[in-house]
Amino acid sequence: MTPDPLRTTDFEYQLPPELIAQEPLTDRAGSRLLVLLRHDRREGPQDRRHAPRAGVLPRRVSLLGERTPIGRSALVDSLFTELPSLIPPGDLLILNTTKVRHARLLGRRPSGAQAEVLLIHPGAGGTWVALGKPGTALQPDKRIELGPEVWVETVEILADGNRLVRFLGVTAEDAMARYGLLPLPPYITRPPTELDESRYQTVYARVEGSIAAPTAGLHFTTALLDDLSAAGVVVAGLDLEIGPGTFKPVEVEDPAQHAMHPEPYEITPRLAALVERVREDGGRVWAVGTTVVRALESAAREDGTIVTGRAETSLMITPGYTFRVVDRLVTNFHLPRSTLLMLVSAFAGHELTLAAYRYAVAQRYRFYSYGDAMVIM
Repeated sequence: MTPDPLRTTDFEYQLPPELIAQEPLTDRAGSRLLVLLRHDRREGPQDRRHAPRAGVLPRRVSLLGERTPIGRSALVDSLFTELPSLIPPGDLLILNTTKVRHARLLGRRPSGAQAEVLLIHPGAGGTWVALGKPGTALQPDKRIELGPEVWVETVEILADGNRLVRFLGVTAEDAMARYGLLPLPPYITRPPTELDESRYQTVYARVEGSIAAPTAGLHFTTALLDDLSAAGVVVAGLDLEIGPGTFKPVEVEDPAQHAMHPEPYEITPRLAALVERVREDGGRVWAVGTTVVRALESAAREDGTIVTGRAETSLMITPGYTFRVVDRLVTNFHLPRSTLLMLVSAFAGHELTLAAYRYAVAQRYRFYSYGDAMVIM
């Protein structure tokens, strides 16, 4: 009998508010790591291309600690600093090298009341696509003052509810440099601090383009990346510009009806060649974060090779999806009803993912952007 399709309510879980991490840890790599060993994952096209590596991963993981069985699978409590012991030499670890813009602008309406603008991406003719609150402050021809003789003016309300805005008295780039704040996630209920300037960026961030950090990468230090490279792990990057859709819950009951916010990404010929070479040598492809998964899978051909260049993705990955490129996933813990949780459920299995989340809650793991991490093997 064919099981009923999963609904959005199937991706709920109970999270005590105190487990939502409000501050980064003192040590960037000091987070806990929940290792999910899935033994019953159905073989996909990518698995059949690998040369056998019998015993390598189970032997290494057994050194981490006691396993908690979940059916044929298991959970192991570990630390993020142990990640290099899980990745065999010759495997490929792929990072999202995007950098977070100072895209949050606070200003005042003509009445003196406060207003906020969040820049998403450039539009045509010097305009920007933006969000803002209150919505009444971003009506066409209305202005928000950022500073003396500096305004943001709404040009148009777009069909999706976003605004098209332009800057008066300053360029957008100068406005972000002078007035911009890091747009911390909405579940972090404090103003950004000087510490966030470094800790809400990955150590390998390159070109500004995102309004949120690729949070699975926040755990990596330069020393940890050096250790991986020295151990023979191939480390490479791609760029995907994270948009506001990353925080948008799925509000329709059928996840297939959810409209994904398009996000630009770029994959270089070097990265595509590395994926092909590692596969030929029997290695695995590790994605650091759901954004890396979406970029790679969006660019994948049926045979698992990758189309290079710049493109946009609106790919929605839910259980039942066949992964063509990614074999292992390093990720944080995600919001209920989110597209990110659905992607993780597609990778690890729906029931197993929610069981792992219940275990993480019971073991007091820290959740969301500044929280702990999970690796799915």
